[in-house]
Amino acid sequence: METPLTSFTALSFDVYATLVDWESGISTALDPLNARLSDTHPRKNDRNGLLALYTHFEGLLEHRFPGMQYTELLGEVYEEMAKELGVTLDPSSNSTKEEKSAFGNSVGIWPAFPDTVEALKKLAKRYKLIVLSNVDKAAFERTRTGPLQRIEFSAVYTAQEIGSYKPDLRNFEWMIEHAERDLGVKRNGFLHVAQALKHDHVPARKAGLKSCWIERAGDDAVIGGKLEDLRDDVELAYRFKTLGDLAVAVENAFEKH
Repeated sequence: METPLTSFTALSFDVYATLVDWESGISTALDPLNARLSDTHPRKNDRNGLLALYTHFEGLLEHRFPGMQYTELLGEVYEEMAKELGVTLDPSSNSTKEEKSAFGNSVGIWPAFPDTVEALKKLAKRYKLIVLSNVDKAAFERTRTGPLQRIEFSAVYTAQEIGSYKPDLRNFEWMIEHAERDLGVKRNGFLHVAQALKHDHVPARKAGLKSCWIERAGDDAVIGGKLEDLRDDVELAYRFKTLGDLAVAVENAFEKH
């Protein structure tokens, strides 16, 4: 039997790819690297190919350096991508350092999806809003005060303070423990809202949380895995195309409650 939307006390969110348009943000930030590729390079202007390469190296480095600050890790991802693409970067030059730093700091200006801010305002009337993100505190605060237009969250838990990156189960257990201590939210009071199946919905199930899939790009999404590959590892209580659709469903549910 479906758990009613009115039964939850908190929504926990992945941010980048769920609230923020991760793919557009990364793609734009990769423009300087793409510009260095020759017109005959197989990855030249290949948006999905470059995003897939980014995702590959991000996952490798998050696993290798679980304590590295996210903005710094992004700079390392940029350098690894350059090597893979055959682009020469002089690691000792100021221009390379500036290029890596610019890529890492771009996270704070990745755009929110058009429906995100209004949906969050509506959802905040019904639930505590909690962030569980792989970024660092400073990067998320730039996102919150910029693209997210200063939306207030009840709690923000980041990989920086936890010491590991999703899909590590420790991130979810940290959130559950701290949210109960800080906000009184019980494990069964969570609905975890995310786009990425691999990074969020798989560990959410292991942690005993109900989850809501925001399908943003559906099977065309570059990040987070495909449902056909992960169907046996996830348990999706709800599915919506956008966060706005979830907000409408929540309002309807509470009106009938």
